[in-house]
Amino acid sequence: MTTHTQSPPVAPAAAPGFSLSSPGLFTVLLGAALPLIDFFIVNVALPTIDRDLAASEPVLELVVAGYGIAYAVLLVLGGRLGDQLGRRRLFLAGMAAFGLTSLACGLAPTAGTLVAARVAQGAAAALMLPQVLATIQATTAGQRRAKAMSMYGATAGLSMVAGQVLGGVLVSADLFGSGWRSVFLVNVPVVVVALVLAARAVPETRSARPEPVDAPGTVLLALALIALLAPLTEGRAAGWPLWTWLSLAAFPFLGYAFYAVERRVDRAGGTPLIPPSLFRLVPLRRGLALVLPFSVGFSGFMFVIAVALQQGERLSATAAGLALAPMAAVFFAVSLAGPRLVARWGTRVVTAGGLVQAAGVALIALAAWRTWPGLGVLQMLPGAALAGAGQALQLPILFRIILSEVPAARAGVGGGVMTTIQQAALALGVATLGTLFLSLAPTLGIRDALVTTLLVQLGLIALTVALSLRLPRAVR
Repeated sequence: MTTHTQSPPVAPAAAPGFSLSSPGLFTVLLGAALPLIDFFIVNVALPTIDRDLAASEPVLELVVAGYGIAYAVLLVLGGRLGDQLGRRRLFLAGMAAFGLTSLACGLAPTAGTLVAARVAQGAAAALMLPQVLATIQATTAGQRRAKAMSMYGATAGLSMVAGQVLGGVLVSADLFGSGWRSVFLVNVPVVVVALVLAARAVPETRSARPEPVDAPGTVLLALALIALLAPLTEGRAAGWPLWTWLSLAAFPFLGYAFYAVERRVDRAGGTPLIPPSLFRLVPLRRGLALVLPFSVGFSGFMFVIAVALQQGERLSATAAGLALAPMAAVFFAVSLAGPRLVARWGTRVVTAGGLVQAAGVALIALAAWRTWPGLGVLQMLPGAALAGAGQALQLPILFRIILSEVPAARAGVGGGVMTTIQQAALALGVATLGTLFLSLAPTLGIRDALVTTLLVQLGLIALTVALSLRLPRAVR
């Protein structure tokens, strides 16, 4: 349905006639792709940023972590505001802010200003992304919704791999002498096009009973996530000072305080930021349990491969990015077959995907062990292709499972919860597996540190396979 330029209130239930048109779906999927691309696009640009801005290692980690933490902390709030104020309105505002903060990143004169701009960019992404899932949930139904959710999952997975490939190509291309700045400046024209499309093709929806923002819950969730992610991302480079241990010690208390507040508000009939009652939905609860280890392993792998290939193999940014191109290509191809496979085999497709991904990661570890130094695109190709196929059989389907029973009136909250878990896990993966690799490299060497980290990822994949056996067999 083509929308008007104004924003009339729309009931939260799926609009009749599948009101989200194909151009509208394309636009919101573009909005889903940009934040995930920008999480990974800087991995291969970090060495160039270091040389250009004379950034210390802790500051470089903040370029990645600052974005991820701001993004994770504000996602649920972004979903709630969309339910309340209108999802297209928040999508447009978030998209515009994302474009402006991308411009600020690209023009940053110092490392400190780049970190500040990245934090602001993460906050803008948190306003925009929850509206994507909420809009799909509120404006589609039946097979149309299933197809849209599969496309969302495919877009998310492809964006995470393509971001790193694109980053390598842009840094090496050095467009107009922009160097690493192009990985941020490329967002600006894309945002302009997306804003025009969104104003014309994305319908306005909001909850029929707008719920007020849960200020205590928002503050406690932010404090809990910061207490966990900040020390894990900065601790190793800073030498694990006292504040990192105090922060980690505070995390379980802040997490419990958040849960206690949300449970009390929920039982009193109020509107908590994350309703504990939402976790009574079995597909949501069990699907999120898989997203956590999957995303930790995936983001850690992407970060470690970028560092290992550039610092250990001395590959260019382009070569380091293109080493993962087979993963991206196979992910895209296999994800197209996902809905048909699920219709026939149900959620056992997720289990099979985990096994295929494990085989791919094992082949990459074997290639690193046997060919180092000499690990490149050809040596990684079989493992990267298998890993991409396995990921394509998991992530798009998991997204569909998680939101399958979330009421349309809580679409923004459901989407916010899912993307918060995913984003926090992505940041956690860089912090944990990245820290493990960087800690082992000086003593074991880059090859052995890489192989050890890949073996840890295999353990995480084994966990996802085991958890996948508890998923409901059928997918709505």
